[in-house]
Amino acid sequence: MVQQREDFPMRPKLGILKASPGCADRELQPHVLGRILPNRKPLGLERKWMRKGCVFCVAMIWCGLISSVAAAERSPLMRVAAKAADAQTAPQRPSPSQTPVPGLPKSERVEPQRGKTEQYTLSEDRYEKAVSYSRAAYALYFVSYFVSFAVLLLLLRLGVAARFRDFAERVTARRWLQAFVFVPLLILTSDIFDLPVRLYWHSLSLRYEQSVQRWGSWFWDWTKEELLGTFFALILVLILFAVMRRSPRRWWLYFWFAALPILLGIIFIGPLVIDPLFHKFEPLDKEHPQLVNAIQKLTWNAGVPIPRERIFLMRASEKSNEINAYVTGLGASKRVVVWDTTLQKTSNDEALFIIGHELGHYVLGHVWKAFLYGAVGLLGTLYLVFRGLHWALGRWGRDWKLYGLEDWASLAAFLLLLQVVMFFASPVVNGVSRMQEHAADVYGLEVIHGIVPNPEEVAAHAFQILGEVDLADPNPPAFITFWLYSHPPLAERLVFAHSYDPWSRGESPKYVKTRAN
Repeated sequence: MVQQREDFPMRPKLGILKASPGCADRELQPHVLGRILPNRKPLGLERKWMRKGCVFCVAMIWCGLISSVAAAERSPLMRVAAKAADAQTAPQRPSPSQTPVPGLPKSERVEPQRGKTEQYTLSEDRYEKAVSYSRAAYALYFVSYFVSFAVLLLLLRLGVAARFRDFAERVTARRWLQAFVFVPLLILTSDIFDLPVRLYWHSLSLRYEQSVQRWGSWFWDWTKEELLGTFFALILVLILFAVMRRSPRRWWLYFWFAALPILLGIIFIGPLVIDPLFHKFEPLDKEHPQLVNAIQKLTWNAGVPIPRERIFLMRASEKSNEINAYVTGLGASKRVVVWDTTLQKTSNDEALFIIGHELGHYVLGHVWKAFLYGAVGLLGTLYLVFRGLHWALGRWGRDWKLYGLEDWASLAAFLLLLQVVMFFASPVVNGVSRMQEHAADVYGLEVIHGIVPNPEEVAAHAFQILGEVDLADPNPPAFITFWLYSHPPLAERLVFAHSYDPWSRGESPKYVKTRAN
């Protein structure tokens, strides 16, 4: 998820959460863009599917992505992964002698050896923590959606939205200025009710040592999210109600035309303006020139060179212990970002595979594909909301004290319908994302072939470390994988990585046709 192509991890994610304080995913870090751009994890502190930020901004941008799944083609290699998953047993709890040490310094790690990492295993302690942490996240995801839905419904049924509108009209007679009163009131009220869920999630992240962000910093990130989200929401709401007044029957089409360039603009400026508000970035070449040289060799091997100046290091360790990397931006702002925690907790070869995965998103055009598919989805979503809004206002408008479609208070009903669409579209969006993430895994394996010794074991061991450090659920329920996971379950990814070797069978690789000498 449009989306800045997300992170390397396999956590389930809703797409609307980008990660960072917050935001997000994609989580990613906690910033606002993470909350509005799917499939990316810039924030890193909270799991992406836990991010819910400014309702309107998040809903509108996310809904534009809901159809990205329908247009995606199913990779033939997905069948290979499925067979590998069927062949493996559920991850076993190892004996104490097998206990891995999460976050072990690279100097103390043993270099991967062929045949060593065939299955995702965790120590007894890490197994219990991974299961408890993940299951708590699953529950909080559904609780968060229920809270968001219930709050909007109560704001309408109790007449609070109507009172916010009346207050805005008393403050000023100028209609466009009324939006500067009504919209912040509605958004802040909704987000404050959702705040306890996010506070509890951050406390869990601290308890399970996924986050190291202090509460003062967390609240400051949350405040910045609210300010940025409200700013973007104001722009979109003003345009929405302007086209509603101009064309009550075709506003959904005109708003779609107006929203697309704005959403593209947000994606473009995100890495340049928004991300730096939440994390520190610097050229990877500054401290790791040899790694950048190796990355350049990877891009040469793929036949798609990526400029050194577009590869960045993010100081994620100031807020998170998680491992991640991602591709973000569009055009001149497009770049590959590697978290410093990734370089601290993996070997150089393992880091190259992770970066190769991210280069896959870059080279395979996942950002543009998601945006194009999402544009079609946004159009369909707006039409459904158009029909649903007329039905809802006709049935409950008088009870909710709404005067009509152009009433500011009808925005709450608009958002309520979007919440419903967002919830039920999650499996579709995440299904497409899983296919793209699998394709990026394949690309990462192919692009390091001939450059990194024993690439299958290197990739498998990278997944093992990822699972240990990030407390990946060793055996997520099938329904949760279907509904929440934007990446294939880590155990499946590990088994696939360890078994993927078309060269030994005389077959041609799927994406990277050239070989490094």
